[in-house]
Amino acid sequence: MTAVMDAMHGFGVSSTEYLQTHYRDAQGWFLFVSFAADLRNTFFVFFPIWFHLKDSVGIKLIWVAVIGDWLNLVFKWILFGERPYWWVHETPYYRNSSVPHIDQFPMTCETGPGSPSGHAMGAAGVYYAMVTSILAIALKEKCIRGMLWTLFWGVQVCVCLSRVFIGAHFPHQVVAGVITGMAVAEVFNRMEWIYNASLKKYFSITLFLLTFALGFYVLLKTVGVDLLWSLEKAKRWCSQAEWVHMDTTPFASLLRNMGTLFGLGLGLHSPLHTEIKRSRSISFRLSCIVASLVLLHLFDSFKPPTQREGLFYLLSFCKSATVPLVTVSIIPYCLSGALSAEDKKHL
Repeated sequence: MTAVMDAMHGFGVSSTEYLQTHYRDAQGWFLFVSFAADLRNTFFVFFPIWFHLKDSVGIKLIWVAVIGDWLNLVFKWILFGERPYWWVHETPYYRNSSVPHIDQFPMTCETGPGSPSGHAMGAAGVYYAMVTSILAIALKEKCIRGMLWTLFWGVQVCVCLSRVFIGAHFPHQVVAGVITGMAVAEVFNRMEWIYNASLKKYFSITLFLLTFALGFYVLLKTVGVDLLWSLEKAKRWCSQAEWVHMDTTPFASLLRNMGTLFGLGLGLHSPLHTEIKRSRSISFRLSCIVASLVLLHLFDSFKPPTQREGLFYLLSFCKSATVPLVTVSIIPYCLSGALSAEDKKHL
């Protein structure tokens, strides 16, 4: 089994070396794709747009992104996947030949295990949910279907090549990410209860997912398995210490996702949301989208301090919970109130 994995890893390193050598001019594109495929853009861009156009699609995107990323974390802890940028320095695979050189970039030095790829899994799940939602809403023509699926697969290929190019993942890890991401999205395409889930259910599911992950970590740590082994490797082999970010650690991801899911529940059941007679006019929807994108962009500029881990994780949870809460209830409520006040002035 070790020989098989070494062969797969060796092929992956060769793939990274080939891409970096022959497609160096596309470096800017690959770095942009890795940035765009981050789940952060689902929460700060796709969700506000979709929620105010069709709220059920926005809700589904959050569930697909959060549950998919939670499963990705569990899979990483179980599979113990290596990453090219540290594996190439530690493996005896090249003992009879020279060690290939892999360039590193600011997005290379992620600190969690590598399998499956979180970027590939998240992009596959989110884009699959969006494409199938569009097709289910209105577009049944074969040419439109073909264009959307071509776009979907084009995005997936770019994301996979990007993650291999920067040395963050092996090819088999990104392929596994795409398959599992699509599977998660397809499951939620068949779940209707998420659109009417109570606040109690949101709280219960958030608590269960958080408790399960922490309990799993404690259990394995008790029997001598260190699930943070990859963090030490990242710090050792990353060429620039400042490229190792705390927000890429497994617990940062966990708290960020749990905060987002809990914040969505709070927003959907907030008195500010339930008391609004939501306008169906396109102008109101567009106003909500623009206001959400601008405010969330400003809000995203706040970075929790990293000097104290406990405080960092707490603030990450709160920040993530605020994003859907603001999008779902606060911004529509404020705009609705402003428009009502304006209408009264003209009476």
